[in-house]
Amino acid sequence: MFRSPTPIFRAQSVAIIGASDRAKWPLTIYENLRDGGYPGRIYPINPRRDEVWGVKCYTGFDTLPETPDLGLFIVPADAVLETMEQGIARGLKAAIVYAANIGEGHDPEVLARGQRLRALCADAGVTVAGPNCMGGMAVREKLFLYPNKPICRRAPGSVGAVFQSGGTLQFWVQTSQVRGLRFSYAMSSGNELGLDLADYVNFLVDDPETKTIVLFIEGIRRMDAFKEACARALAARKPIVAIKTGRTVRSREAAQSHTGAIGGDWSGYAALCERYGITNCATLDDLTETVLAFQQGRLPAGPNIGFVTTSGGTVDLLYDYVEDEGSSMPAYGAKTLARIKPHIPPEMNPKNPLDSGIPAGNKTMAAICQAVLDDPAIDMLAFAGQISAGRADIEGAEPIKTLLEYSTKPVIGFGRMRYQMSDESIRYQDHVGIPYLQGLPETLRALNALAAYGARAGRAVAKLPAANGKAVELAGKAFDKLLNANGVTLPKSALCKSGAEAARAAKRIGFPVAVKVVAPKFSHKTEVGGVILNLASAADVAKAAKTLAQRIRKADRKAEITGYLVQEMVSGVEMIAGCRNDPVYGPVLLLGSGGVLVELTRDTTQRLLPVSAADVRAMIGELKVKKLLDGFRGARPADTAALVKAVVGLGKVFLRHRENLSDLEVNPLIVREKGKGVAAVDVRPVRRKV
Repeated sequence: MFRSPTPIFRAQSVAIIGASDRAKWPLTIYENLRDGGYPGRIYPINPRRDEVWGVKCYTGFDTLPETPDLGLFIVPADAVLETMEQGIARGLKAAIVYAANIGEGHDPEVLARGQRLRALCADAGVTVAGPNCMGGMAVREKLFLYPNKPICRRAPGSVGAVFQSGGTLQFWVQTSQVRGLRFSYAMSSGNELGLDLADYVNFLVDDPETKTIVLFIEGIRRMDAFKEACARALAARKPIVAIKTGRTVRSREAAQSHTGAIGGDWSGYAALCERYGITNCATLDDLTETVLAFQQGRLPAGPNIGFVTTSGGTVDLLYDYVEDEGSSMPAYGAKTLARIKPHIPPEMNPKNPLDSGIPAGNKTMAAICQAVLDDPAIDMLAFAGQISAGRADIEGAEPIKTLLEYSTKPVIGFGRMRYQMSDESIRYQDHVGIPYLQGLPETLRALNALAAYGARAGRAVAKLPAANGKAVELAGKAFDKLLNANGVTLPKSALCKSGAEAARAAKRIGFPVAVKVVAPKFSHKTEVGGVILNLASAADVAKAAKTLAQRIRKADRKAEITGYLVQEMVSGVEMIAGCRNDPVYGPVLLLGSGGVLVELTRDTTQRLLPVSAADVRAMIGELKVKKLLDGFRGARPADTAALVKAVVGLGKVFLRHRENLSDLEVNPLIVREKGKGVAAVDVRPVRRKV
């Protein structure tokens, strides 16, 4: 399933194909290797030169004294195949292809060139990075293969980064290094004709020096392999922090169901992140702050943040931002407040977030922070701190440094807004072992990420069960039995052939009832007025059947009417629960506010299947409709336990039959009063197209 980038990252000799005094990228990479202390051998190749950069240049692979471990192909796209063939003839086994116009876009010639390169390297067993990439760097190995000098001058660290955007990689890495991030590996993966995100993540999971994995994602080529690599990272407690493009892209199967229309590609990606503990960041700035927070290597036991600030204005802003970000900021306990009070001005009112005034030095600040760290309601500490861009007082930092010895909880410094840091600032940050984040919203999001990951780290990801359902179970009474057995209970109902039969059935069910026309062409009945509610007599039911038939004929004279469904009227909270096979992310479950306004309110959340009862309870907690389920404005609480059982059961039914179904949706799924269960009023199975 996985291909290892080890032949690239551990190469003992490198050939630079395209070596030239005029070409910037080959020269920069050569100087990075030479000046960075790369211990291996470097062979420039140019068929028209005997010397370049003051060293011997070789005319081709056949003139080299040995077969290099790695070839860097920095030549135009139309020359890549020929030079690759020459390398393969000499026994080359690893390559980075920098050129664009190989496999991307829509041009037939470019696509064909990519197919030929993939086939050539696959047949020869060549490990390929790119094409259309900017290389990368293995910092411990001093293998600096990126055409940028500043990013190759820092010490190695614990962050492994893989970006599908090579240009973004250099700017983000360089900016993050200035903030104190240190890297083990950084790679631009390009068009991924060979190695892809899954391969790199899998490699970084196994690398003992890499503790945090950072991804810039434009698309995921092998979803199953990517999931497996992410599952390994979660089990190994190696956080993945990502940023993904494409938030506004809609699902390719949006028209098949409400579930598809509401849950586009981005919702599937969000469900992927939830299941595999991936922290997704909204911006590149967030990415830096969040990875800095993870670089400390501490995870909180819960989401509760204790704030110590030096400004009333910061306190006021935090109240707003905490609500915006959904952060948890509990009140300090009485013992904590008593310990804080002697260290702040007498007119100050201690609370969380705390305005401590201007503490009289780091000892006082440390004493306040220790009190907060000892509070059992607090899981992590954030204290106001800004490192001077000039000469930082490293000796005076000892009281702050000892906070890490005092407690095992995460300790984060934060600034109200962005500011410049110097190498002296980084030395201070490294000395104390505390990351100093910049920006209040960014700090809150980073701390939320620590808490979310801390709740998931080390978990095993549930596997998909076998799809062993039989098609005969998906129709008629067998389908009703299957749903009821899995907690998706149906209202009293009868499927009738005529209006007269419907009237008799309504008497047996008991009034009031609803009547729905069954016309295969119109699966969304409300769109053609195919439902009439609150019918109080047999005569009303017979009349309703005629009206429904007229509406269908008006919409389409040739549409087939197969019957009329008579159902008891059910009252309660209307929900939607739907499962579908997402073309990218696989089987997913959607839960949200239901009824006719489902697409308007868009109060929904998604998870990858399978789901547990705990998963569904967490989903309910994310919805606005939860207030109705809890009992809004004096109403009795709804039967949430029955809702959970039904949603878990719906997921099981879909997974068992996912080879036969593309969608399985219940809308509305009405949740009755507590203790009275649920009613799946309208169940829509959509068969897979063969």
